[in-house]
Amino acid sequence: MKLVIQIPCHNEAKTLPSTLAAIPRQIDGIDSVEILVIDDGSTDGTSEVARAHNVNHLIRFRGQRGLARGFKAGIDAALRAGADVIVNTDGDNQYDGTAIPRLIAPILAAEADITIGDRDPGTLSHFSVGKRFLQRLGSWTMRRLSGTTVADSTSGFRAYSREAALRINVVSEFSYTLETLIQAGKRRLQIVDVPIRARHTERPSRLAASTSRYVAQATGAMARAYTMYQPLRVFLTIGAFFLVAAVALGVRFLVLSALREGAGGNLQSLILAAILSIVGFQVVVLGVLADLLASNRTLTEEVLYLLRRADAEKSARLLAARATSVDSDADAPAGHVRGDRA
Repeated sequence: MKLVIQIPCHNEAKTLPSTLAAIPRQIDGIDSVEILVIDDGSTDGTSEVARAHNVNHLIRFRGQRGLARGFKAGIDAALRAGADVIVNTDGDNQYDGTAIPRLIAPILAAEADITIGDRDPGTLSHFSVGKRFLQRLGSWTMRRLSGTTVADSTSGFRAYSREAALRINVVSEFSYTLETLIQAGKRRLQIVDVPIRARHTERPSRLAASTSRYVAQATGAMARAYTMYQPLRVFLTIGAFFLVAAVALGVRFLVLSALREGAGGNLQSLILAAILSIVGFQVVVLGVLADLLASNRTLTEEVLYLLRRADAEKSARLLAARATSVDSDADAPAGHVRGDRA
């Protein structure tokens, strides 16, 4: 059983050593622990720090691509490295690495596909009152959209089983935390919360320059992800709004016409009702078309899952073969040269 701990970083040279030092290298139920650092275009020597601490894998982007792309690249690399369980944590030392055994325990016990470290953000003293309220509101909204019971929807301290990681597809360029929760909920993956302790960090957010901008981007990400998986419900709701307004205006026209014994002064209501009816009908039709596209997307995602699984299995076999080759070379007589190297 192999555990790969991925750490997306952007200019985390100062805090990365502390993050790495807290990660346990021996965990019950795990045969090997490997660390993967994703350097998202850092300019402070983060990659050099990672190399100096002998991390097992390092991915380095030439420029900053964002947290979502870094997370996706890490998941793909971890799967190719043969990971059975993948933990995602931050390089700013916000999350306590010693909690990793508790975080992965439900996955090892086959009780969860995904576990999320619950910081209980509504009570964190280093969060402002407004931020605590927004965290509660955001998690409540996410529970309604995803159909899950997750308590801390924006926590980046998470663990994925191999199967769950293969099923996750990140489309957003903003953040993976919200989109992957909606995907997991719609795919009926089992999610378990694990209480953890979160430290205060001085580093500014990598996602947005201000709270208002973060809220706007997060709202857009949630709306987009939910629409991808529930397009018919979304468009029917919007279409119903226009149709109900059209009916209300139509009834108003009829009532006023009957009371005044003439329709001369109420034609505007009738015209607006006709326009709203046309718009509502078109939105409903768009919903039906979007639902058909969603069915096609489901088939595409299944094909992608099979391709990713095959690629990960092939990479794992190659790694195992290389490890066997190295062991054989170590036991061979001096001067022995293997002839199967590409």
